[in-house]
Amino acid sequence: VQLQASGGGLVQAGGSLRLSCVATGRIFTLKLMGWYRQVPGTQRELVAAISTDGNTHLADPVKGRFTISRDNATNTVYLQMTSLKSEDTAVYYCYVIAWLIPSGISDYWGQGTLVTVSS
Repeated sequence: VQLQASGGGLVQAGGSLRLSCVATGRIFTLKLMGWYRQVPGTQRELVAAISTDGNTHLADPVKGRFTISRDNATNTVYLQMTSLKSEDTAVYYCYVIAWLIPSGISDYWGQGTLVTVSS
């Protein structure tokens, strides 16, 4: 599975960005899609996740500001980020748990996209 993330960049505090991540490969289904973020020197943390049937989980720091969604037809996951704060500055990584044909279930990480929020 190849994950291609896009949409990061520089934005002022209070602004918005939308991240996208497309999964390609011999995918039967993407059981879970999500986003993590990491600030250098700290642990990678879960930001948001969405299951195949649309159930979502958002980390407490981003609730009310971020929205995760997915398009199952194109194997794409989105992270809509609004009211961005300087503490949202991080490298954002796309993450999926994929059921592949014929190899079964595995997880994969994207290459990361940098989000910088200036105050």
